[in-house]
Parts: sequence; C-alpha cells; structure tokens
Amino acid sequence: MSDTLFRTLGLIEPGDLVLYHGSKPDYHGLYVARPCDCFDCGRADYLGSADARYRLTDPFAEDPDALTLRCVRRGSVTRSAANA
Repeated sequence: MSDTLFRTLGLIEPGDLVLYHGSKPDYHGLYVARPCDCFDCGRADYLGSADARYRLTDPFAEDPDALTLRCVRRGSVTRSAANA
C-alpha cells in the first residue's frame, strides 16, 4: 500500500508517530507505535483476534526500546500529522 493511502485511512504502520489519548491521562502525548509483542497480544493474534494493539515508546528517549505503554488499543491512538 502506498503511504498516501495509509495517511488517508489513518492506518498506523510500525514506527509511525501517534498521539495517545486513551484512558491514562498522565500518558497523553506523542509516541512511536509498534505492534505489541507481549505474550497476551501474541496469543490473541494466534487465536485470530482482529483487534490491533500497539506498544508505544517515547520518541525523544535515549533508549528507543524503553517500554512506555503496551497493549494500547487502536481506538486510543491517532496517527500524527508529523508523519506526512
């Protein structure tokens, strides 16, 4: 798929910048999204769940793999305009 189509549909690709606006107000803000690779999400994928979940990391952290939020639902994030 082209990047234009991803932007149009608001789909999130691994490494995209997203805005978190979920149920944890202390964590609202800008993050880098990657597919969640925890055991629970992996099992849900294996069992056929269509609900995409993401692992969010701080884009400004010294350690880019430092875990910030995990198992974040698709409805809790919005693709940032900074990806354009």
